[in-house]
Amino acid sequence: MSPARPPARDAVVPLTLARSRPRSPRGKPPRHLADLDLAGRRAAVADLGEPPFRAVQLSKHFFGRYTQHPDDMTDLPLTSRAALAGALLPPLLTAERELTCDDGTTRKTLWRAFDGALVESVLMRYPDRVTMCVSSQAGCGMACPFCATGQAGLTRNLSTAEIVAQVVAGARLLADGQIPGGPGRVSNVVFMGMGEPLANYASVVAAVRRLTEPVPEGMGISQRSVTVSTVGLVPAIAKLAAEGLSVTLAVSLHAPDDELRDTLVPVNQRWRVAKVLAAAWDYAAVTGRRVSIEYALIKDINDQGWRADLLGSLLAGRLAHVNLIPLNPTPGSKWTASRPGAQREFVRRLESHGVPVTVRDTRGREIDGACGQLAASVSAPAPAPS
Repeated sequence: MSPARPPARDAVVPLTLARSRPRSPRGKPPRHLADLDLAGRRAAVADLGEPPFRAVQLSKHFFGRYTQHPDDMTDLPLTSRAALAGALLPPLLTAERELTCDDGTTRKTLWRAFDGALVESVLMRYPDRVTMCVSSQAGCGMACPFCATGQAGLTRNLSTAEIVAQVVAGARLLADGQIPGGPGRVSNVVFMGMGEPLANYASVVAAVRRLTEPVPEGMGISQRSVTVSTVGLVPAIAKLAAEGLSVTLAVSLHAPDDELRDTLVPVNQRWRVAKVLAAAWDYAAVTGRRVSIEYALIKDINDQGWRADLLGSLLAGRLAHVNLIPLNPTPGSKWTASRPGAQREFVRRLESHGVPVTVRDTRGREIDGACGQLAASVSAPAPAPS
């Protein structure tokens, strides 16, 4: 493989690296109470001629009971339900298709937004937790060549409420007992679906606050159970560190050397490996949270023993662990996952440097729901072989 040529010293590399999909003049998503903090909801309710305490009632329905229909909001006056719900609880995402695997405990949903934009989310139920993988953008502009989303280009950013609505929908399925294992709740949220979360900074941080603030302000999920990923937008990492949040930062590194990372993660041409890791260590120092280093193992591309040693030397003694991801297949990709022996050797070498390492579960691969496979295609993947 020939790595992309680094830009000249003073060259400016555009943040949106992939060609954006054509956009039509569609406007913004309708305002939703999840776009507002509780004070903003009170003001919005008052503007509708209702007492401000109705905002708390509406918020409890959305964040605590996952209510969908105004008729079920029996604590609201019959004459006000439809108007309040229409103004502050408009439908944002419509399920276009749902696919399941792992005996129904993994469910991928293709959502269509008000303007036709398509995004995907994945619910994964484990014995001890339920994780929602959510999208922050329709498509992605980072152009990582091994990722289906990155090759699709960017359509638009999602609103705060469109992000939160993905988690609320999963919570509703669990509460209604529609996921095998009985009624449950979402315990973990990972911003590892479609899009670069820190390229949609304001909406993502607001969504994190809605997800983690207690009912009725939000859903009440622990901040320590939320992970925000990034390919390495250094200024945004620094900004996130100053937010006073306790979320886990996950850095999609995928190569320890600039020569290869310029190709695998094109934004590396703007922020080099050393700068990305320095920002990550600053984040760890400010928050006290261990940084997750995401590394997709690609056969004969980034799985060499010397790269494992280089990565280990960069991370040794740091508040970090490595999350190795066996590359998941995407349509038309020339790359594939590392051989089992190469994966074991990569793990061994990292551990020899004292670096904690885990190998990510490939949950959802059969339904194109695993890491790097989300492409929001309206055509379903072929059924998994029995």
